[in-house]
Amino acid sequence: MRSICNDPMHCAFIQSHRLSIIITCMSDAGPEDNVKEQATPAEPVRLSTRVEKLHGIGSRRAQQMNRLDIVTVSDLIRHLPMRYEQEFAEGTVSDLPMEGIGSARGTVMTCRWAGGPGNKGRFEATLQDHSDRIYLKWFNARYLTDKIKPGMLLRVQGKVKAFGGYPQMVNAKWEVIDEGDPSKRTNDRLKPVYPSTEGLNSDAIEKLIAQVLPLVLDQVIDPLDDAFRKKRNLPALSDAFAMAHSPKNEEEAAAARRRLAFNELLLLQLGIAIKRHFNETRLIAPALRWSASMDEHIRARFPFALTMAQELVIKEIAGDLQKDRPMNRLVQGDVGAGKTVVALYALLMAVSSRQQGAMMAPTELLAEQHFQSISRMLEGSNVRLALLVGGMPAAKRSEMLAQIESGKIDIVVGTHALLTSTVKFKELAVVVVDEQHRFGVMQRATLRSRGSEDAAPSERIRAPHCLVMTATPIPRTLSLTVFGDLDISTITGLPPGRQPIITRVVVPEKADDVYRYMAERIAQGEQAYIVVPIIDASGHESSAQLKNVRDHAKLIQDKYCRGFKVAAIHGQLERDTREKTMQKFRKNEVHVLVATTVIEVGVDVPNATMMIVEHAERFGLSQLHQLRGRVGRGSDGRKSLAVFIGDPTTEDATKRLAAIGSTTDGFKISEMDFEIRGMGDIFGTRQHGALPLRVARLPEHMELLQMARRDATVLIDTDPLLGEPSHTLLRKVLVREYGETIGLVDVG
Repeated sequence: MRSICNDPMHCAFIQSHRLSIIITCMSDAGPEDNVKEQATPAEPVRLSTRVEKLHGIGSRRAQQMNRLDIVTVSDLIRHLPMRYEQEFAEGTVSDLPMEGIGSARGTVMTCRWAGGPGNKGRFEATLQDHSDRIYLKWFNARYLTDKIKPGMLLRVQGKVKAFGGYPQMVNAKWEVIDEGDPSKRTNDRLKPVYPSTEGLNSDAIEKLIAQVLPLVLDQVIDPLDDAFRKKRNLPALSDAFAMAHSPKNEEEAAAARRRLAFNELLLLQLGIAIKRHFNETRLIAPALRWSASMDEHIRARFPFALTMAQELVIKEIAGDLQKDRPMNRLVQGDVGAGKTVVALYALLMAVSSRQQGAMMAPTELLAEQHFQSISRMLEGSNVRLALLVGGMPAAKRSEMLAQIESGKIDIVVGTHALLTSTVKFKELAVVVVDEQHRFGVMQRATLRSRGSEDAAPSERIRAPHCLVMTATPIPRTLSLTVFGDLDISTITGLPPGRQPIITRVVVPEKADDVYRYMAERIAQGEQAYIVVPIIDASGHESSAQLKNVRDHAKLIQDKYCRGFKVAAIHGQLERDTREKTMQKFRKNEVHVLVATTVIEVGVDVPNATMMIVEHAERFGLSQLHQLRGRVGRGSDGRKSLAVFIGDPTTEDATKRLAAIGSTTDGFKISEMDFEIRGMGDIFGTRQHGALPLRVARLPEHMELLQMARRDATVLIDTDPLLGEPSHTLLRKVLVREYGETIGLVDVG
């Protein structure tokens, strides 16, 4: 069967029960109504009916459906096709189109396995109807010897070719059918292909949906009225479901997908609009003072002159901080663009107003790096700085918490430890979150919303100004989605003296040449990073093929770096051990650092001029770019080199390595990464797993996104909490589907 979609991900109607489609039911039944194994004929099928109560569904089939998150009839009709295949009308064998795709039915006359004892070979059969016979071959399909037997009635479909004067199909689609059953005869149609599981294939799911869909379509309530839909050329929600499961043509399938994608995007944009409205109307932040003399005093702490881009971003931030509306700004800039200095400016504005600041990083190593960097810039000042990470001795931690709460500490740098309820600030005014893509929105919101739980609906809630930073530039499409509630600033270019990084992508067979060249540079006084995917060989199925930190460090020391010092660093080391190793590397007492991606962000050693990444095909594109950014940080004019050693075996991995080798521009990298990976986990609440947007595909649905954004803005401007009766359904679905994900308050 010919697929009508070249990219299954882009034509996917994915299955999850959390699909963001606006649907409700007219039944009062609830989960507790599961008292019978099967529904009686008099009992109507509702959207809330559990699947085990449907006629013909036993406990085993219900368990199979549960594995696909299908618990109720509502879940079943929201289990959408991931693609469609063209199914052609049946004809006689003699009418099959030579060199074309056709479909016919007939009786299996003969069949045999032509091959050895393994799976190498071919399964052959002849199929005959009243007009002629056709030869069938399936290569490396020994399992068919137990599936297809003489005397069976089969329907086959595939490309027809001439063979010995007779028609032939190779690797045809096939199915066993009941003799003489006219309902089994097919016409041209788009056949839905559903996500399936063991014991429950796509055809079985199609039959189940065909049985229940006519019984419940009239229970689907559409929250968008006729006038709204017609203006936007959207079908009714019930029609969209009908067309999604049984489209007459490709146009109907596309129309159904467009409607369901719009629903997702509208919900998303409503959530963002409500969140922005809440921040602007309910939250209040301390208005920080600013003066020319304060500005001069802060700048005196910076070790270099600011670029024009940094100047512009600082001006935007200073303007935000002087208002009593909490700043909610994202600063994006390529690796090494100088975001830390911009963040420090904001923190020092808080200190100058006798307030406190906090800076949160995703890893202890990055938090330690920020602490060291800021400490150097504030050396000799009266600013009291502290580092708060996990694993601190209890007595030291307790003392530090008391100093934070009393206001004796001005700036706290830390990790997730800052999010615990034991950390209390006296006057927290500015929060900086570095590498924002590594934190969930709810984690970031924790620092901003403490104390809001007990606030009355009419009460303004104190919140700090929030600045989030990323070295992974955000594609414009994403800036209109999850970051729609943020003001965005961009630092372009690199600080003075920084040199572009030379990038090479090589196959593993060239690794020896790479390491010998590295040894030459080490002998000239330079330093290098080597990144491998795992710490040690234990617990990894593919450990024999993967280089690990411990073994690889020994290999590099013994084979390439005799007379020089090679050290290893990874996340399982004790903090003191890790910091001592990093200090030695900063002082050039360690010449080669073999590490996992723990060094991906924040490590700043100007003398390190070479980065080697092993098994580069296993890393994400943005991750490779981040790793590359660990070199090229010196200002002495020396050329830095990043070498990615990889052997890609998938199309995506091939694209990633081609992309990283083609440009050092982080903004171009982010667009390429977005094209390869799609939306990914745009909310940051999970780094892996199912996508929050199941039907909508961006940037393909950019037009729908823009339309949903405009509609959501109008709705929230007129009804900020969706409290009007006509918006009740939207409000309920919004909170159910996206409330936790994007940190929404309960708007009802």
